[in-house]
Amino acid sequence: PTDDEAAESIVIPVEKDVVIGARLHMAGAAAATILFFHGNGEIVGDYDDLGIVYTDMGINFLPVDYRGYGGSRELVGPHSMAQISSDVFDVVDELGWKTFSLVGHSMGGMAAQRVAIDALNRSDLTVQCVVGVTPVPASGVPLPPEIKAVFEAAAHDDAMACNVIENSLGQRLKPQLTQLILKLKNTTVAPEVFKKYFYVFSETNFCELSSQLKQPFLVLIGQHDQGVSEEMARAVFPGLYPHVKIEVLPNSGHYPMVEIPVHLMTVIENFILNSI
Repeated sequence: PTDDEAAESIVIPVEKDVVIGARLHMAGAAAATILFFHGNGEIVGDYDDLGIVYTDMGINFLPVDYRGYGGSRELVGPHSMAQISSDVFDVVDELGWKTFSLVGHSMGGMAAQRVAIDALNRSDLTVQCVVGVTPVPASGVPLPPEIKAVFEAAAHDDAMACNVIENSLGQRLKPQLTQLILKLKNTTVAPEVFKKYFYVFSETNFCELSSQLKQPFLVLIGQHDQGVSEEMARAVFPGLYPHVKIEVLPNSGHYPMVEIPVHLMTVIENFILNSI
């Protein structure tokens, strides 16, 4: 990642002897703010380059590590959507933030939905809009046994992990990108934690709460993503969120922040600024 003078690695206490790591990119106290949730196998530092661009756009950008990841790597858990949501509220309370938008990639898209719903219990907070980038829905992703076994093995088997990554990219790009994503996974999270979060996003289901999310909600799907496909998104998300807007990102698979970063950031920026 490129050095960013405006970025600051921070740790936020969330309970006794427990702190959560985050990376704060500040454009200004009065600027629009994105609270960002990364996917499984990623950490906040992976998004430094995006943070630089967002601050140049005049938007604050704060990705937060989950327990077991990056600046929160030493935390043993719990590993759950409810815990991610609870920790995030401690983070925004510590920073004194009251108004923000939520953006999440893949598993982080599920976290963004959960936080938006839980924020309704906080009369002092305003979630302006939600963006899911190739997101897991609130209903989770129930998988047949043979596919579940592949994802479980991907936690510790590089060949299996490459298979998952290549399918999510649409099997159309140079293998170097697969190897880069694999390297990020292997250096940012322990295999057992990666597997636990796989169970979190595949088996968690809070769709009975989905009707509570009323904010503008944009779901971005990669044209070539064979995991979170356009067909799946159009079959699932409108049933959970009738007001959702679904947009297909051309020439992208599951990782548009790597494949088409400028286009992705422009789409997100436009949606947020039109929603606030």
